[in-house]
Amino acid sequence: MGAYKELWTKKQSDVMHFLLRVCCWQYCQLSAKQGYVIYRIRVRRGGRKRPVPKGATYGKPVHHGVNQLKFARSLQSVAEERAGCHCGALKVLNSYWVGEDSAYKFFELILIDPFHKAIRRNPDTQWITKPVRKHREMRGLTPAGRKSCGLGKGHKFHHTIGGSRRAAWRRRNTLQLHRYR
Repeated sequence: MGAYKELWTKKQSDVMHFLLRVCCWQYCQLSAKQGYVIYRIRVRRGGRKRPVPKGATYGKPVHHGVNQLKFARSLQSVAEERAGCHCGALKVLNSYWVGEDSAYKFFELILIDPFHKAIRRNPDTQWITKPVRKHREMRGLTPAGRKSCGLGKGHKFHHTIGGSRRAAWRRRNTLQLHRYR
């Protein structure tokens, strides 16, 4: 794994370009499975402009920024959200990068039909049919969304124990006086 990690740090190298193209080619060779849908979606590259009329942001000058703002989430999670809105009956399982040009990034999304018998009867995929899994992509629960939520395991993710920064803060700042202590 060490060599692959070293290659991954040099994302523009010829070797990395070749490996990513091979991965995309491998994904394209997979045979169709019942209940699964692959969507290819494009998202415009670049930062996010603040949607304000004529640049009027009001308030203090520190908050007057309109143009040079960077969106907190990745373009991949934006793509998942758009597909989730467009295909409301399907559930977003995961996504991966397939290509990019000067204007757009292209992602392929794996969507699952939760009412398909093949999905409902398979123990490995039954979990996504439950109502609690509705619109995972909107709540940052897909792998692409989790990266910008700060959700994970280990000492690097202590600030989001409990599901979010807010949940962690609330738990740490709530005084609980138990009867027997």
